[in-house]
Amino acid sequence: MLRLPTVGDLSSHVTIQAALAFGFAVLAQYESSNEIELGSELLCWVLLPVLVRREKGKTAHIDTDGTSKAVLPAHMGSRKNGASSTSLWLVALGLMLASVYRAEGRTAIAFLPGLLPMLHSAQERLLRPDFDSARPPQSMLRAATNTVWGTTLVAAWAILTLTNWDIRPYVLSCVPAGALCVVYGAFLNGASPRRVRLFPSVNFEASLVALASRLVILLTLALVIDAVVFGFPTISVQSALLLGFFKAFAWYYTNQLARHSSWCIAPAVGVFSTMFVSDPFAQPSDFLALSHISGAFFSFLHVFSAISRRGSPSPFLWALPGVLFLPYLANIWSITASGSSAKSFTGSLPLHPVEALSRAAEDGFQNLLARQSSNYTAAHAEYRRRYGMDPPSGFAAWFDFATSHGSLIIDDFDSIYESVSPFWAMSGKEVAQVMDDVHQAPGNELWLCSFSGTRAETRCRHPTRSFDRHLQFSFNKLLGGLGAGTLPDMKFLVNHLDEPRVLIPPLVARGGGSGHAFGNGRFRLTDLSGAAAGREIGKYCPPTTHEQTGGNAKNSTVETYGLPLVTEPHVDNDLCRHPENNVLHGLMARPKSFRLIEGLVPALSTGSPSTMGDILFPSPAYMEDEFQYDETEDLGWSQKHNNVYWAGSTTGGYASDSLWKSYHRQRLVSLAQNIDEDGADYVYLRQTAGKVEGVQRSFVNSRLFDVAFTRIFQCARTQCRDQLSYFRLKYWANKNEVFRSRLAFDLDGNGISGRYYKILASRSTPLKQTILREWHDDRLVPWVHYVPVSLGLRELPELVNYLTSSEPGQARAKLIADQGREWFGRAFREVDLTIYLYRLLLELARLQDPARQPT
Repeated sequence: MLRLPTVGDLSSHVTIQAALAFGFAVLAQYESSNEIELGSELLCWVLLPVLVRREKGKTAHIDTDGTSKAVLPAHMGSRKNGASSTSLWLVALGLMLASVYRAEGRTAIAFLPGLLPMLHSAQERLLRPDFDSARPPQSMLRAATNTVWGTTLVAAWAILTLTNWDIRPYVLSCVPAGALCVVYGAFLNGASPRRVRLFPSVNFEASLVALASRLVILLTLALVIDAVVFGFPTISVQSALLLGFFKAFAWYYTNQLARHSSWCIAPAVGVFSTMFVSDPFAQPSDFLALSHISGAFFSFLHVFSAISRRGSPSPFLWALPGVLFLPYLANIWSITASGSSAKSFTGSLPLHPVEALSRAAEDGFQNLLARQSSNYTAAHAEYRRRYGMDPPSGFAAWFDFATSHGSLIIDDFDSIYESVSPFWAMSGKEVAQVMDDVHQAPGNELWLCSFSGTRAETRCRHPTRSFDRHLQFSFNKLLGGLGAGTLPDMKFLVNHLDEPRVLIPPLVARGGGSGHAFGNGRFRLTDLSGAAAGREIGKYCPPTTHEQTGGNAKNSTVETYGLPLVTEPHVDNDLCRHPENNVLHGLMARPKSFRLIEGLVPALSTGSPSTMGDILFPSPAYMEDEFQYDETEDLGWSQKHNNVYWAGSTTGGYASDSLWKSYHRQRLVSLAQNIDEDGADYVYLRQTAGKVEGVQRSFVNSRLFDVAFTRIFQCARTQCRDQLSYFRLKYWANKNEVFRSRLAFDLDGNGISGRYYKILASRSTPLKQTILREWHDDRLVPWVHYVPVSLGLRELPELVNYLTSSEPGQARAKLIADQGREWFGRAFREVDLTIYLYRLLLELARLQDPARQPT
């Protein structure tokens, strides 16, 4: 059975008590989680009176022993006076508020260090004679812990460290910090012979049972309210019990230490434990990693100095802060090793696969430019060769418009044909009729837009909505300059939701017409908002697709050495080849709003996965002021941080269960912040003796990532709270902060990302992860204009490591940034969007021509 140390020999017992107080506080902080916080706190205060009662006999023995009693501070003598009921309830309420704050996803009370100077000042006023007589000679190091000004500086440093030097998001932590100030102040007041009458006064040991009983009532009430608001959580009873025991023993030994000094040491123990468990591998900079170490060290020093006033603790206690440096040194070694791996690639053969893919892609891009038709005869012939039919009426005028405006792309508009070709199975009248029918269906969430050829004007209407998210504005802005009579009158359906809409059944399901669920003119609307949609999205995949290809049917001949780089985006993003992606993207896992239309319905959307049949058009978001590139906000390459940046919200999927950890945005932030609980291994490449080898490592260099969520939403209350606890939030970020980094990450939200074009236009290198096809896919070339990133992200650590930590990698990143910026200026002008939309409407006009028969 565990023998509890008593207040006997100070040089040995105080050392043991200090080590145990620190140790159990660290264990409690390490095991803490918001799900078990309230339950473990309740268990702690049930157990704590039992521990103290067990020790009372030993305390009585000490009190009758003149030698032992002589070494106790006079102000720490036994108090027989009981605390008032008001004081007990106030202290219990303060402890409960701190626990509720931690349970709400904020395990660290950022302003807790502020209690150090406040309690120190209170102690000097309450206990000045005894305090002054016990004060040892002051050195600069001791002054940092034994003076108000010193503890104030240490507290300010610790607060800035815990808040990552941005106090604003953590202002709310003033509430639990203030509550704990009342708690420790009451304990300090209760131990003083000159107590302040207008301030709560509680002698910890004498009033523990009364205090614990009140706190148990309050915590039970908090648990009931928590269950009503958030539901009963799925928790590990073993973890809750373990955490409760750790907390109880931390309080017990902190009280033991307070006997030999004062309750001023309690917040210092808390600050030490908080900073001790801070993982240096997860810190975004060496400065912050060292800041946590220094903050923990000064907190330890505060306690050490306090207990040194009545004796000399064993030097072995210094081993505890020494342990702080071990994880940091391991982190530095890992960073050095990964940097050495990247630097092993010097640009000579064999090439890093990023270099090889980029060189091959550059050849392909030059071929793309060279093969474009230079006259109408060639363009007409190329159209027939590609699509097996004549181009639509008005194609010659389109060609003249495109060439007169310097379009570099004339023939490569395959995305238009691929999206409209399924509707050739319908007659022109059927196409027009189904658009009217869908628009009149309840819950369709589509806008019906009418284009007037004589006025070159578009008008859009919705059965119930008035705000069209700038759809009508964007069409008029892009098409208004074409002139009257350039295009015929027509109508088209436009999806205003972020998510895609149309799932086109295969021919066998359509059956060519009557008698089938999805014959021409037939459709089905299904609301899958907040539900698992992956099975529906992929249900028309051929059953043998994945088995035949093994999920890896690629034409690329570049050796990647086991690094899962994206070599062909159209293959990597094929959901039929990669059904595992159903749980890796929020759109398939649990979309926020997903009104699926199943059938032959021509509807325009800004993005669509490989299995869906939306007709693609340029997103109006690309023309909104919020997403415009401002060159004055950009920096030169040499001025940018050598890291990857992303900041945004938790859009992309609705979090209503534990699956949110697998959503694409959450996985990115988990990886970048080094908090991925899967402990996955990543492939790192190294060139040795003319050979490239891949090494599996779980290490991720967080110094190369500036990635965080700024807002947690699109989640049920429980999952919102869980994510607040799990991630380190930035809360606010300047929209142009991305230009401060060399690598700019971009990925899907609920739909396409509106900020993509401003990144392409910038001097930063775009890293792009998406499963959505967009109108521009025919003209953007991966590894030339941007760096593609897989949905699985397993290649990202090595990819970022190479592009930031090696000379050829940095040179390649800058070249991609320059090429993407230059190409964006030439091929993504407003007139280029007009050229695309002009050609798309020619195809839509032919589709709904009343005289056209199905083919």
